Amino acid sequence: MSDIRVASRYAKSLLDLAIEKGTLEQVRQDMLLLDKTVQQNRDYQLMLKNPIIKHDKKLAILKAIFDGKVSPMTSLFLEIVTKKHREAVLESMPKEFENQYNLKMNIQRATITTAVPLDAAQREEFNRLVAARTGKTIQLEEKIDPSLIGGFVLTIGDKQVDDSIKSSLQRLRNKFNDNSYISKL
Repeated sequence: MSDIRVASRYAKSLLDLAIEKGTLEQVRQDMLLLDKTVQQNRDYQLMLKNPIIKHDKKLAILKAIFDGKVSPMTSLFLEIVTKKHREAVLESMPKEFENQYNLKMNIQRATITTAVPLDAAQREEFNRLVAARTGKTIQLEEKIDPSLIGGFVLTIGDKQVDDSIKSSLQRLRNKFNDNSYISKL
């Protein structure tokens, strides 16, 4: 079974347990910390996947890093994952937890890429439009790409709306390069 599938199952179990115990938001913050640690530390990633390092040593490292920084439930969860020899899934599990959390809380992630930063009114308008289209609470991530020149690229799940000047110019260029278009003139 792939690590992503295993991570998804562990994440779902942790989410269900956190809801049952009433500690969902605390566990989510713990998962965000775990994800941040994974993303910022290549040695940590390699340690989790290294089959030469014994599981008890990995558990000691995890405890040294996270004891006192995460809830007792998350700490126990890390211990269980380690005892089951599944430390490698700890790299992808926080993202899977976030996906499960978003599903449970009816949150839709969207990414808006613009040439310049959005102001508050534009941000609110995008949130309103995407919420109206999806019927979900929106978690909007903003990216800046000056090469767009103007306009925006909005990505919601696997759908993308590209209304950038860069793409409009590319479409126009393609039309002029298309011989059949020139012959129609």
